Amino acid sequence: MTEAMFGVLALLVLAWVVTSDLLARANITGPLFFTVAGFLIGSHDWKHLTVEVDAPSVHLVAEVTLALLLFADAARVDFSRLRQDIYLPGRLLGIGLPLSVVLGSLLAAWLFDDFTWAVAGFVGATLAPTDAALSAQVINDRRIPMRLRRALNVESGLNDGIVTPVVTFTLAVAAGQLGPGEKEGFLADGGALLELAVGLVVGLVIGRGSAKLLVFGLRRRWTSTEARGLATLAAALGSFAIALTLSGNGFIAAFVAGLAFRAGLGGALLDTEGTDGTAAADDVVELPELLGEILAFVVWFLFGAALVPIAIDNFDLPLLAYAVLSLTVVRIVPVAASLVGKGLDGRTVLFLGWFGPRGLASVVFALLAIEELGTTGSVQPAIAAVALTVLMSVVLHGVSAGPLGGWYVRHEQAHDDSGPGPRSRRPAHRQLGRR
Repeated sequence: MTEAMFGVLALLVLAWVVTSDLLARANITGPLFFTVAGFLIGSHDWKHLTVEVDAPSVHLVAEVTLALLLFADAARVDFSRLRQDIYLPGRLLGIGLPLSVVLGSLLAAWLFDDFTWAVAGFVGATLAPTDAALSAQVINDRRIPMRLRRALNVESGLNDGIVTPVVTFTLAVAAGQLGPGEKEGFLADGGALLELAVGLVVGLVIGRGSAKLLVFGLRRRWTSTEARGLATLAAALGSFAIALTLSGNGFIAAFVAGLAFRAGLGGALLDTEGTDGTAAADDVVELPELLGEILAFVVWFLFGAALVPIAIDNFDLPLLAYAVLSLTVVRIVPVAASLVGKGLDGRTVLFLGWFGPRGLASVVFALLAIEELGTTGSVQPAIAAVALTVLMSVVLHGVSAGPLGGWYVRHEQAHDDSGPGPRSRRPAHRQLGRR
């Protein structure tokens, strides 16, 4: 990535900020804006404005971005509040996510004859995590019941971290299956498990230790309120970098560090400041989250410049069929199966099933596959399948978030208004939604 390209990216971020509300009213999201800009600018020969998909700087930016967002998402999970309404996100993560991985992998193996089971598993796992940023209008729409918005938000915040070990394992096996003369596996002889274990330990130690150090300083008034965010940013970047230094998985380290950091804070901020502990803990995470969101725009630009052309070059009917089925059947069927017996009507299940957009994590996993496996053999069609699915998700979920959110609210209100009998006889999930 050249200096000229970096300057163009900075100006694009400025342009997005200035017009963000105007574009939002037209259902144009940030990912869509930067993907189109990346394709128009970065995928063509503009001399100094070029992006190489295998450039180390491209992979570094993408990986740091995902690490920051993994940490921030994990650190924002308030388990004390989540326990009050755990069944929706718990079922989506515990039942729906594994079913999505399996179904997506089986579909890839069926549609693409040259895929090994490891490559098919990589595609299925890479496209299983969701990204709430692509349907932010739904997450922020206060007319939609809080429990539904919380379920989608918590699911998207945790599923990319949960699925990372599966992606790592399938990449390790796929690297070993390339055969003589190809790039050797980046992990072998149990290295995948060791990498995950190192990441887990590093994340626990740094996340928990950072939280305890921060609380220690705050209680003794050694730490200024304004500097707290820097401590959180240091914990996020430190866990990622140290795990990589020790040949561990940086993504697992950042994700676990976020969970351990939030658990380490506990009610300490309430004790030290006399304010709402949850709000104070959320404020501490703002800096890494903000930096991650800014870098996410860069990753979407790189996606449009480097990965979208691969999808176009490899486009065919099986590829299109996989992308369409991945966004519909592979998502909606597991969601419906995970919510059986929970008293949700079909409209709500379809609503939750549709708003499972594929986003940043899938892009970073695809770039990681290129870094580790290259683009030989079946790897390029696999990258194309991921890229086309994410591209369609960016467009379809981004454009439909506002209209379908309004549609859902209108139909739910109409159903409540026309429902027979007193309010106490209506389904329990609607009473909870109203409260």
